[in-house]
Amino acid sequence: MFIEPHFSRKGEDKGPKTGWIEVICGSMFSGKTEELIRRLNRTLIARQQVEIFKPIVDKRYHESDVVSHNENKIRSTPVQFANDILLLASHSEVVGIDEAQFFDNQLVEVCTKLANSGKRVIVAGLDMDFAGEPFGAMPALMAIAEFVTKVHAICMVCGDVASYSFRLAQSKEQILLGETQEYEARCRRCFTKGLKEQNANV
Repeated sequence: MFIEPHFSRKGEDKGPKTGWIEVICGSMFSGKTEELIRRLNRTLIARQQVEIFKPIVDKRYHESDVVSHNENKIRSTPVQFANDILLLASHSEVVGIDEAQFFDNQLVEVCTKLANSGKRVIVAGLDMDFAGEPFGAMPALMAIAEFVTKVHAICMVCGDVASYSFRLAQSKEQILLGETQEYEARCRRCFTKGLKEQNANV
């Protein structure tokens, strides 16, 4: 269980409070968005000023809300470009960002600026794409974050711990929105085996 961090300051330093970046990463069906919603709900209960964002391209469950696979949801603002977040989050204490892999690479600079201004930034996203390669801005975000939580799914083939998102469809586009009809969570062995079988059938 992730425990919300608290940074205490020594002496009489009364300057701006410390900000930081948290990254929640993993495969599809691993509970990334569920964990993001859990953390954000705790900040709302604490009456903190919270702004939540998701990429405008992600309309799988709802036009605007962030929604997990088990249908928990929280209100959010869809944005097209990462830089839009800077203006919209200017008065917030906590910033939540879902599906970070779909944003442009400016997201790294945006999150850095937000954290440097004293905000808590919580980012969730896929760390690898359908080919098992690092996805979008996620690797850089994981490198600069103070806290990184990798969550896991259960392999839908053998039941082992799953870290990969295996695409059932034949498309080679990096971004293909979908759910259980298009993707399976798989362990390393089943993921590698599936890729070999797909390549053999091409």
